[in-house]
Amino acid sequence: MTDFSLSRLFAPVAAVLVLAVAPVHAETADQGRDTTMRPSEAWDEMRGDVLGPGEIRDGAGLFTLDAPFRAEDAATVPVHIVQKPGTPRIAKLTLVVDENPSPVVATFTFGPAMDPLDLETRIRVNAYSNVRAIAETEDGALLMTGRYVRAAGGCSAPASKDATAALAALGQMKTRWYSEEPAAVGTRREAQVMLRHPNYSGLQRNQVTHLFVPARFIDTLEVSQGPDLLFRMEGGISISEDPTFRFRYVDGGGDESLSVRAHDTDGQAFEGSFPLGS
Repeated sequence: MTDFSLSRLFAPVAAVLVLAVAPVHAETADQGRDTTMRPSEAWDEMRGDVLGPGEIRDGAGLFTLDAPFRAEDAATVPVHIVQKPGTPRIAKLTLVVDENPSPVVATFTFGPAMDPLDLETRIRVNAYSNVRAIAETEDGALLMTGRYVRAAGGCSAPASKDATAALAALGQMKTRWYSEEPAAVGTRREAQVMLRHPNYSGLQRNQVTHLFVPARFIDTLEVSQGPDLLFRMEGGISISEDPTFRFRYVDGGGDESLSVRAHDTDGQAFEGSFPLGS
């Protein structure tokens, strides 16, 4: 996989878009609905920049990507990645929305405690599009799967809070655990990390002045268990407002807190430490 220096793919678009007229878990009941990825000129053009010239294999035997058939809110589309048992460890994963103005949503790097991978987040989808994930295993193999999602206008949809309220809460963090067992080596846990940030895309208009709101978004976020990295995200404008990540990991034992460190494109850093069960 190519080095994560894809500034032109992450950079907000400076032109006006023409718009088409809460646990986070995604929908799974799509029987009778065609979610197969469509042929995509956008993907064909960007593929080499995102991944390089290497072979990409079918990832259906390695992991699944779940997302709604039709999103209720194009600005907060849930995407859930689940690795199949007994498969090679996923070391990196790149999430792409072909038709977004900034198509590379994020690239994730995972520590061993995230194996097997189970990760969910929320993204913006700007037009009917393939949503695809490309996994890189420890041996460097690239495998891809995805689905077609019907949503429009997610990158330019107005923020849910006004700027004053958003900035007042900027950087506030919260964690949630979905199991209450005491710390023990090898225990598989489910947790959620939430960060208050408007993640302005640069394509949203101020609802009073009608001027574009300058882009400002989380570009890196790391979650660690004690000294050990669980995952690192390098992202762009296609991660939803108030970024949220729900994931499973293996407990390292002891009284190790979850540490969260984030940084945005204005140069501001945020961090927090959360003991188990806090």
